[in-house]
Amino acid sequence: MAGKLAVGPRVETLSELNRVPIEYVRPDEELVSMGDVFLELEKSEEGGPHQIPIVDLKHLMNSGDPELREKAQEETRKAATEWGVMHVVNHGVPVEVMDRLRAAGTAFFRLPLEKKELYANDPESEKLDGYGSKLANNQSGRLEWEDYFFHLVFPEEKRDFSIWPKDPADYIDATTEFTRRLREVVSRVLAALSLGLGLEEGRLEEEVGGMSDLNLQLKINYYPKCPEPEKTLGVEAHTDVSALTFLLHNMVPGLQILHEGKWVTAQCVPDSMFVHIGDTLEILSNGRYKSVVHRGVVNKEKVRISWAVFCEPPKETIVLQPLPELVAEAEPARFPPRTFVEHVRHKLFKKSQE
Repeated sequence: MAGKLAVGPRVETLSELNRVPIEYVRPDEELVSMGDVFLELEKSEEGGPHQIPIVDLKHLMNSGDPELREKAQEETRKAATEWGVMHVVNHGVPVEVMDRLRAAGTAFFRLPLEKKELYANDPESEKLDGYGSKLANNQSGRLEWEDYFFHLVFPEEKRDFSIWPKDPADYIDATTEFTRRLREVVSRVLAALSLGLGLEEGRLEEEVGGMSDLNLQLKINYYPKCPEPEKTLGVEAHTDVSALTFLLHNMVPGLQILHEGKWVTAQCVPDSMFVHIGDTLEILSNGRYKSVVHRGVVNKEKVRISWAVFCEPPKETIVLQPLPELVAEAEPARFPPRTFVEHVRHKLFKKSQE
């Protein structure tokens, strides 16, 4: 148990204020494109071609009819190519397993602040593990309207239970069961995306570490109600460094995707998981799969909670670079070779210079 003292107020303590503190107010260029998330969702749902694709994984998860499996693979490839994101349904993780995960995470964030602070991370270290709030790491010094809990959940032998919540009592079992089920889905989606590149189905998973070394990191994002949601963001616009990110939420809208120059609000699809492509797969695919820019908006009416699982290669043992089969004279390599940790540092360094 970390037992660190909090640095600055947790965002949940600011939710009853009448105004957003100045350090949370976004730059003017961002404010132009921010509006009421519930109205934005209505526009998105009416938008037809600008609605994020829903991919049925039923025949991807269960071999069944080869024709139907091929169709599911093609839908997965198309979504990863054209959008970089997709809702997936019939993914093989039982609804009761997802509900149990959500119940445990929600119960943790409902604990009194002093109990959550027992698991606080050290903001001065490079480790995010534990309970925390986002620190400013950009030139503008803006903060994000979010608290979080972060820890590694797979491979199981790498887990550090000393930082996992002991309250609620079901947290460890619920999270473990969900992660085991999700790991199967990760392999299936990576296999479909490999085939979509004309590669053997196990190639991408092997390139990101395989069953033994691909790390699954869980981040529970807690976005409190906000007195002035038109002035701040739960999370600023970014791409993920992961290979894939799987996302569940509590059916409160807030995730927005930048698609064809416009922000599209993700619809809430019951029993689905949201999957998007991260930088790692964009690099390996030489840009054929898109690492999508996304952000989180907040609202006055409801707390939003999301559970993001980042599927990350080992930090230093694998070099990320476009696969040789996908590089040609007409399609030269678009990314220099880097380890995962080098990519993360390069990205953070570039951001700090903006």
